[in-house]
Amino acid sequence: MKHGKKYVDSAKLIDRAKLYDPNEALDLCVKTGTAKFDETIEVHVKLGVDSRHADQQVRGAIVLPNGTGKTVRVLAICKADKAKDAEEAGAEYVGAEEMVQKIQNEGWMDFDVLITSPDMMGMVGRLGKILGPRGLMPNPKAGTVTMDIGKAVKEAKAGKIEYRLDKTNIIHCPIGKVSFGTEKLQENFDTLLSAIVKANPAAAKGQYIRSCVVASTMGPGVRINPNKVG
Repeated sequence: MKHGKKYVDSAKLIDRAKLYDPNEALDLCVKTGTAKFDETIEVHVKLGVDSRHADQQVRGAIVLPNGTGKTVRVLAICKADKAKDAEEAGAEYVGAEEMVQKIQNEGWMDFDVLITSPDMMGMVGRLGKILGPRGLMPNPKAGTVTMDIGKAVKEAKAGKIEYRLDKTNIIHCPIGKVSFGTEKLQENFDTLLSAIVKANPAAAKGQYIRSCVVASTMGPGVRINPNKVG
């Protein structure tokens, strides 16, 4: 693969053979995030678990102390008082059956997070084939199926992220923007990694965190010493 001049120059700052401390790695990400837009910093953590087994799943959601730097558009599918709570909490779109039909019939997807109440899941469940592949299906573990709609909307707007294993046992998560600076990124990184470590399944054997890499959207990956996280 041929990389551009900026990427090549950035890669020169990073020792590919070295495992960095988290603070040093994040500092390098900020320095190498030189694109014309405010690049996102992502964390990629490979775990010593097998996602094919139900007792080795790692999944949850946390509110990053400094948010993600992204404006989150929230859709709340609920009724009556809960709909009022969602509107007061700042949800961009609030509705019930009509919203489900809009997604189903019109392919409408102008939202980033879908929050719903348990009584609406029978209806929202019909959207599984549409929402599932996009990672938008509400889930109690992620806090997006809840009785407290107002709280869930506020948390989503404040920078709540979901972490979950992919098929290769890796978790991919954004932890902010280059403009945050190293200190705020470090706070978000520590919050995410602490949650992942606490979620260590009892059935998992051997080393839990196998590898950890951070990178900006357009920059090279920086490897972190897995013994220095969590």
